[in-house]
Amino acid sequence: MTKIIEALTAKSRLKRKIRQHLKKLGFEKTHDGNLALPSSDKQIIRNLHSAQRIERIKANKAFIDENLSGLIQYFANGDEVVPELISPVLIRVRGNGWEAKLFRLASLTWSVPVSNGFGRRLRYLVWDRNNEKLIGLIAIGDPVFNLSVRDNFIGWTAKDRGQRLVNILDAYVLGAIPPYNLLLGGKLIASLLRTKELYDDFKSEYGNSKGIISGEEKGARLLAVTTSSSMGKSSVYNRIKLEGREYLKPIGYTKGWGHFHIPENIFSDMREYLRAIGHSYADLHQFGDGPNWRLRTARAALDALGFREDLLKHGVGREVFICPLAENAIEILRSGKGKPNIKSLLTVNEVAAQAVKRWVIPRAISRPEYKLWKVSSIKDLILNSPRPQMNGLSQVKLNAIRTA
Repeated sequence: MTKIIEALTAKSRLKRKIRQHLKKLGFEKTHDGNLALPSSDKQIIRNLHSAQRIERIKANKAFIDENLSGLIQYFANGDEVVPELISPVLIRVRGNGWEAKLFRLASLTWSVPVSNGFGRRLRYLVWDRNNEKLIGLIAIGDPVFNLSVRDNFIGWTAKDRGQRLVNILDAYVLGAIPPYNLLLGGKLIASLLRTKELYDDFKSEYGNSKGIISGEEKGARLLAVTTSSSMGKSSVYNRIKLEGREYLKPIGYTKGWGHFHIPENIFSDMREYLRAIGHSYADLHQFGDGPNWRLRTARAALDALGFREDLLKHGVGREVFICPLAENAIEILRSGKGKPNIKSLLTVNEVAAQAVKRWVIPRAISRPEYKLWKVSSIKDLILNSPRPQMNGLSQVKLNAIRTA
């Protein structure tokens, strides 16, 4: 009887905690019982991620304290960036060296918590050879299995997807850091997805690998990379064209289901509750289970607590993009036949030269405020996640820069 009472008490406590959390984030209930956001404003969406981000910073506090002072040298002041001389190179991140530490630290500047990725992964620092500073980050890894907007665009059946998803990766980290993000560096970095270096790295690393579950050699090639905007509609990934070629094609929006609005402390409580009632999902996560285990576990916990599944419908439809690396990528993905035509793939140097000319230099002329960015603001950006502010920016200073 005591165990039954304890279980009921834990259930009531957890239900109350979930309701209070959702209310704090700003969710409201519609007349039919679904969750709804007060608006689709990007600040509202940032607030949804805030609890997870705070948890991530707390979990990394010791790492930040230990490494920030040594790694700060790799971030640029605005006046150290010479737009016309920006020369990006990809530095592959492996192991736990300084590259991995810098990647981890830089990813903490994002206002939305960055995933660690899963399965096959390729991670890069995007480096400016001109001043030896960090421009931004790229990380591509195994995509989610269920993504209807992607599957419908390609024309896949469930069987097709199971056989050919191995030829797609997803960019789960993709963007520039200050001051390069103020120069449309995000567009520059996104365009680097379609480069010979990424195609060759994937082929070398995973081209002859075997499936974890099937044990069969897949003969995979990186035919396409997908990515999505965490803020709904993307202003960065849209209109990425260089010399007539579309590098990222928008293919629609997700349906607004997920678990990002459930922070780690509540998710841990959910697992503990499932464990207490003997539910198998409490400790189901094993290597090879796939990326949806957290969603399945949250769904099982909500069901056991008596909540509707709709609590996982946060309503933030993310804009999804696809970047085909081969000219005939979509045809091969659809039919499973053909040899990748990669004759049009350019190198990082070639793509970057076009991107700097197309976006970076014009933005530097029209918005010279980037020069006022100070690297000393990186710590504040990590700990407090403000939008990049131009330290001490005044209209007088701004006018002085524009007329210099």
